[in-house]
Amino acid sequence: MRQKDVIAFFDRMAPQWDADMIRSDTVIGKILDGAGVTEGCHVLDVACGTGVLFPDYLARNVGSVTAVDIAPEMVKIAAAKYPGENITVLCGDVETMEFDRQFDCIMVYNAFPHFPEPARLIETLAGLLKTGGTLTIAHGMSRAAIDHHHEGSASRVSVGLMSEHALAALFHRHLKLTVKISDDTMYQVTGQKL
Repeated sequence: MRQKDVIAFFDRMAPQWDADMIRSDTVIGKILDGAGVTEGCHVLDVACGTGVLFPDYLARNVGSVTAVDIAPEMVKIAAAKYPGENITVLCGDVETMEFDRQFDCIMVYNAFPHFPEPARLIETLAGLLKTGGTLTIAHGMSRAAIDHHHEGSASRVSVGLMSEHALAALFHRHLKLTVKISDDTMYQVTGQKL
């Protein structure tokens, strides 16, 4: 998987992304609860896409959202959604960017299979957490559904979603596991920095 292919794919998909999105408010609420997204927390939204979780963060009165995506067209749409709110949208590769702060919650939602080196990503993100902060990898559908979804045009820009057990093992190198769910409606692994 080449980064330039990932960028080109998501730039092409950006205009219809929101219209094609399937979401469950119940599942998203459960994911954010498990991730510890609460009032006043500072969130890093990794691979934020068009900002699909922005309204959910705002509804929880978070302190701030720093959102990052590698695809300029996704970033353009996300940045236009909530002007004036405490949301900063950046275009770039989260694994090479420098941040002037650490975060309470880091969320990778519906994006993990598009990162070719999961262990490196988790190590990088764990380093951006405050003590007590959480890192969450989550999908609003089952692992089987995600893998099936990526069989088509996304097959060149994604890898299979690893089992929750394999992901938990990667988390254990850096974080204390707090959530591990893989069922018919969702997939979530969350760990806390001690």
